[in-house]
Amino acid sequence: MTAFDNNRRKILMGIGAAAALSQLPLTAHASLSAPKRLSFYNRHTGESTSQTFWTPSQYDSSALEAFNQVLRDHRTGEAMPMDNGLYELLYDLTRTLGTDRRIEIISGYRSPKTNAMLAGQSSKVAKKSYHMKGMAIDIAIPGVELSRLRNAALSLKRGGVGYYPKSGFVHVDTGRVRQW
Repeated sequence: MTAFDNNRRKILMGIGAAAALSQLPLTAHASLSAPKRLSFYNRHTGESTSQTFWTPSQYDSSALEAFNQVLRDHRTGEAMPMDNGLYELLYDLTRTLGTDRRIEIISGYRSPKTNAMLAGQSSKVAKKSYHMKGMAIDIAIPGVELSRLRNAALSLKRGGVGYYPKSGFVHVDTGRVRQW
């Protein structure tokens, strides 16, 4: 291959990459470089936090620690690192809904002890819940109807979505795509 052919190939590959990027939705372009912020309020502890958890190219570990603390098991006080994909899912969910309101936490991380206790009280609690893995959260957003929240979560097709209108929350997780 001559130097001319090699340069021509590089130019054509660059044009192809630019064309492919131009087909991405605007939100995809923004998500690559824009800071990402979430606000949480824990209904059980009264604690809240609002943090920028992503700055272009990296997660902010102090923001993630603040989130993990607010999302801890309120019964035992145990915290664990939550799945970063869960924060990404929640961020995209708020963007889909067009809101920057705080997310109210009904249940974030659950210790195995708490989960076993809850599973013993209700058949609706999974014995191997994603809450114990830091991959699930039960939420509500003030001013957003639960059915709208559920539909937005379903539209993302990024994990499990449970709808609990009588209890006033929507469950989202980063497991396989499913709904109930």
